Amino acid sequence: MSYPFDLDGETVWDAGYHTGQMYISLACSAAERLELRTGLMPNDQGGCDIELPAFQAFVEGLYDSYSSTRNPVLHGMIRGLLIASLILLEQAGASIALKPEHEDAFWEEKVDFGRAMG
Repeated sequence: MSYPFDLDGETVWDAGYHTGQMYISLACSAAERLELRTGLMPNDQGGCDIELPAFQAFVEGLYDSYSSTRNPVLHGMIRGLLIASLILLEQAGASIALKPEHEDAFWEEKVDFGRAMG
């Protein structure tokens, strides 16, 4: 069973059911804390539709939160969600600007996550 993330009727990430549910739960909690919308809307097919401008704003807000602190615990809690969100955003055909010190640090994780996210 899968949990597809669709953009304009095309699946950009066909997550496993539990992975997709966990991602949505984490994203919704982070969005509430950041006072942003996720841009991810449940659909009738058992997955989510992506509203790209809102999702891009969410990912940027998540990254800004990550970048604005040096707290290693907060970094650890945000990092997995952020990496998955950056990849989903790229698979949807968009991106956000990363600070140079994060581009290299995130690259390897994005490659690993990207393989698993198809």
